[in-house]
Amino acid sequence: MSELDLSELLPSERMQTQALEGDVTQIHRGHQYADPGDTFTIEDTAFEVTDVTERTLGDLTDEDAQAEGMDDLEAYRNLLERAHENFEWDDDSEIVRHQFEPQSGND
Repeated sequence: MSELDLSELLPSERMQTQALEGDVTQIHRGHQYADPGDTFTIEDTAFEVTDVTERTLGDLTDEDAQAEGMDDLEAYRNLLERAHENFEWDDDSEIVRHQFEPQSGND
């Protein structure tokens, strides 16, 4: 277990705020940035990474998009296309899902 650099796992302030509010419970990244049991802190709230799973873009569902703070998969796809220059959605592209939750004992 290790303490993660918050900006590595959740690179935007929007996502950090949404995680703190309970609206974001996972993030997909192009590479693995954490292991289960790793922790990070947003303001005074500690979070633990509970699962890290290799997937593909084609595996994503509306539920995945909602767990990342988006309305649906189409909105998530549009966000990725705006955020990453020369991004093209390819169902076979490999990604890594990082799921996390607040640690017990947080107020």
